[in-house]
Amino acid sequence: MAVVPPSDRLGARRAAYMAHLGEDAALLFGSRVPHRNGDTEHRYRPCSDLWYLTGWEEPEVAALFRPGAEQPFILSVPHLADRVGVEGAREVHGADAAFPIHELGARLGELLQGYGTLHYAFGDPERDRMVFTAVRAQARAAARNGLEVPHRLVDAGRLLAELRLRKSAEEVATLRQAAAITVEAHLAAMRAGRPGVYEYEVEAEVDHLFRRRGGNGPGYPTIVGAGVNACVLHYVTNRSPLGRGQLCLVDAGCEFRYYTADVTRTWPVSGRFEPAQRALYDVVRAAQLEAIDAARPGRPFKGIHDTAVRVLTEGMVELGLLEGDVDALVQDESYKRYYMHGTSHWLGLDVHDAGRYWIGPSSRTLEPDMVLTVEPGLYIPADDTRAPEAMRGVGIRIEDDVRVTEGPPEVLTAACPTAPEDVESVCRRS
Repeated sequence: MAVVPPSDRLGARRAAYMAHLGEDAALLFGSRVPHRNGDTEHRYRPCSDLWYLTGWEEPEVAALFRPGAEQPFILSVPHLADRVGVEGAREVHGADAAFPIHELGARLGELLQGYGTLHYAFGDPERDRMVFTAVRAQARAAARNGLEVPHRLVDAGRLLAELRLRKSAEEVATLRQAAAITVEAHLAAMRAGRPGVYEYEVEAEVDHLFRRRGGNGPGYPTIVGAGVNACVLHYVTNRSPLGRGQLCLVDAGCEFRYYTADVTRTWPVSGRFEPAQRALYDVVRAAQLEAIDAARPGRPFKGIHDTAVRVLTEGMVELGLLEGDVDALVQDESYKRYYMHGTSHWLGLDVHDAGRYWIGPSSRTLEPDMVLTVEPGLYIPADDTRAPEAMRGVGIRIEDDVRVTEGPPEVLTAACPTAPEDVESVCRRS
């Protein structure tokens, strides 16, 4: 169950945010509750940006930040007896002022007086109309009182993404807990995934353990792809039986207190890798180990992918999947025939977490306490007649969660084995 972060931590985050805002104001809305079907809603999950600054977990909320104002942090919240309400917004969440959400439209224009720039996320027609109406009304008032009115709108997520990118000690501790639960779930999947078991049964084993260990559930839809299904990126149908002699790819991460892990393991359904499977697996693992080692401070983010691509391409040439000079195959992107996705992404409150990968034309430089995934793979289509027959229909990905440190990278999910002998030991069938 999620808990509100300590008030001093939230206060420090808000202070840092408003310092970066400078003379600007920011308006953040909470997430809408999406409908599953008809009049049934999905379980609510708070907006990551807003939760990061406020700890607010309920729907229908807005937060206004006004650096330099007498009341710089204002929450507009649901006014319901069974929720935290206006009083809790001040006492629990540290708002300088709070009022019911239905009053926001009438108050917003006046609250924005004196600010020429507003950080706001577009995309919700109803909320967009409210903001534009308030700004237009205030523009008329500004003609009389001379106060500044927002005349420039900035994407609200851009500044927050930079603040969220470097994780605090508390955030890293939460990610470690999400990782520990995720590792346990992957080990349970390896033990449960015998021939004849269905992909959805493995999924149920994984997601059940996430909740049983206190997680919010999966941080993204759990992928269980047996055999050729592992070659389909983002496969979530999870309906096929696991077959003898196949590999099974499981991509699953537990969300714990709104921070998610993201781990992929590929393992032999029968308990042992076939020779061709093992050859492909060894290439992917070698690429992952070198790519993890590239996640060091001062190095470019892009270097993680470049490292994995080179090792994978060298392996593909050795295995007869590609022919030619490795440099040329990398340059002309021939490797994308069997490796078509990136190797890494940021990780945190969102599985593809906030933060830019490029600063201008250059790949961002890695810094301590950035957390990211490293996930190379190889995917050989079943109908690819260019590939050796024993490799067709085999998909392999190995993914771990990595924290950049002052020294060697910290693999948060290292307790989940990747060495093929260790994987076979977990998958051993009696």
